[in-house]
Amino acid sequence: MTNNTNSPTGTTIFRLGGDLPVRRVGYGTMRLADGPGDPAGPEARIWTAPADRAAAVRLLRTAAEAGVTLFDTADAYTLGAGEELLAEALHPYGDGVAVATKVGVVRPSPTEWVPLGHPAYLRQQAELSLRRLRTERIDLLHLHRLDENFPVAEQVGALKRLQEEGKVRHIGLSEVTVAQLEEAEAVAPIAAVQNLYNLAARDHEAVVEHTAGRGIAFVPFFPVAMGGHAGPDGPVARVAREVGATPSQTALAWLLHRAPHIVPIPGTSSAAHLVENLGALDVTLTEEQFARIGAAAS
Repeated sequence: MTNNTNSPTGTTIFRLGGDLPVRRVGYGTMRLADGPGDPAGPEARIWTAPADRAAAVRLLRTAAEAGVTLFDTADAYTLGAGEELLAEALHPYGDGVAVATKVGVVRPSPTEWVPLGHPAYLRQQAELSLRRLRTERIDLLHLHRLDENFPVAEQVGALKRLQEEGKVRHIGLSEVTVAQLEEAEAVAPIAAVQNLYNLAARDHEAVVEHTAGRGIAFVPFFPVAMGGHAGPDGPVARVAREVGATPSQTALAWLLHRAPHIVPIPGTSSAAHLVENLGALDVTLTEEQFARIGAAAS
């Protein structure tokens, strides 16, 4: 992997945990679930494996061939079938592929996502993830959600024990506040935080700043959910025309420009859209364009 000095922040690479280089546009596999007519976006059920499994496998392999190095999944996606799909497509994982998964949420039905942070459950789910991913060590294991019924120290401690056993390389958190992150950091090193963040949803600015100062990757999910300002005459589209990019690329470029530790993981079921997203790494925004988009979107 090489740095690209034309990228928004001077590099296309971030080192997770200081030692795991990943390209700064990853791939979120959540959208490879369910079928036509199912809800999308935040309302997606992520309950059934893809109807066209061969197409999903091809897409994952296309992503790796196109340069994606960070693939994100979770044990809660399609009850583990998402992890199995990733393994079918990419195992054995080469040095250029890092796999992130999550534990800590149970799915009693297609519409329920229930945090469960019992330390024994977290360890069991990690063991199952290892089997489904066909690996002896998970590159990045996120606590999918904190469970208010168990101390943070016990939940993060379960992941730390897995790390000490050599089954987890780096630990991450998802949808946390600065206070929760600081509490977790007192237990184990945190390499990444995955929160909802995009041009139209910036409630986690404080977490972005905190992670920047700590060398922690900030991994925004739903990074291209741009809102009404993304119309054909909106600020994103206008800047996109100025820089010769698409609106989606420009929205991702805004994230990349925001800070060098931000690693968005857009998801798509389209190979063309996947390649388009990666093109954001070659989009350079001026400070004026970055500010103009941010001000208009807020």
